[in-house]
Order: sequence, then C-alpha cells, then structure tokens
Amino acid sequence: MSRVAKSPVTIPSGVNVLCEGRRLSAKGKNGALDLDIHPDVTVSQAEGQLTFAPIRPAADKMAGTMRALCQNIIKGVHEGFERRLQLIGVGYRAQMQGSNLSLTLGFSHPVVYAVPQGITIETPSQTEVVIKGADKQRVGQVAADIRAYRPPEPYKG
Repeated sequence: MSRVAKSPVTIPSGVNVLCEGRRLSAKGKNGALDLDIHPDVTVSQAEGQLTFAPIRPAADKMAGTMRALCQNIIKGVHEGFERRLQLIGVGYRAQMQGSNLSLTLGFSHPVVYAVPQGITIETPSQTEVVIKGADKQRVGQVAADIRAYRPPEPYKG
C-alpha cells in the first residue's frame, strides 16, 4: 500500500463526515464539500478517523490520491485555504467593487474579475490580494486566473 494511504485522516471536532456508497461528504464551519471516491478504493470510518485501502494492488496510487483529496476537503471545511498575491509594478492596484475584483495592471482599461461563488477575495492593501475558500482546487484556480492577466516578468521581477 502507498505510504500516503497508510496514514489515516483524523476528523477534527466540528466537522461531520458522511460516507455513502462512492460519495464522501464533509460539513464544517466553512461550508460543505463532496468527493466522489474511485471505484478501486474502499473508505472506512471508525473512531473519528478515515482509512483508505485499495481493492486491488494496482490501485495503491489511487488510494493515496483519494486520501490526499479527502484530507484537503476536511481541512477546507474546518480551516479553509488561502492564497496571497502581490502586485509588483508601477501603478498596479487592486480593489473590490461589490462582488468583482478590479485590477489596474498597466493596460489601457481596468481588468474586472467576477468572483466565483464559494470564494472570498480581500484586498488589505492596494497591492495585495487575498483569496480564501474551502475548496483548495478552486482557490488555486482563481489565483491562477488572476495571475494570468499579467504574469510575472522573469527577468525584471
């Protein structure tokens, strides 16, 4: 069995995890998330822990992947995830306008990014953007989308 899949996932207090068939649901203070379990992996819940085991030896890697995804879901509904972006450039600014993020990135027009549901964006200063949410993959994707408007210059910084 893979090393990652061998260690169980502990369920913190305040998080409810429900495993029904091939679907795992977690609810906490930051919302609720669902995960579809791969058919070659079995999940068992006992004493506040989740253990993952492959059905066949070739599914070792998938058991480790499912364990890592489940760990991310549990951490997301309990603590949440956060990404910080820093705008470095003359005149680069970010500000929230309602539910949209307005970015001034040196173009002739401001770039407006519509914040997806389940994600919160804060701008503590004009050159800093903080992206928060329960789903690690969505938080990372939103950060990548915002960064793609003006990627860093590799030679100047």
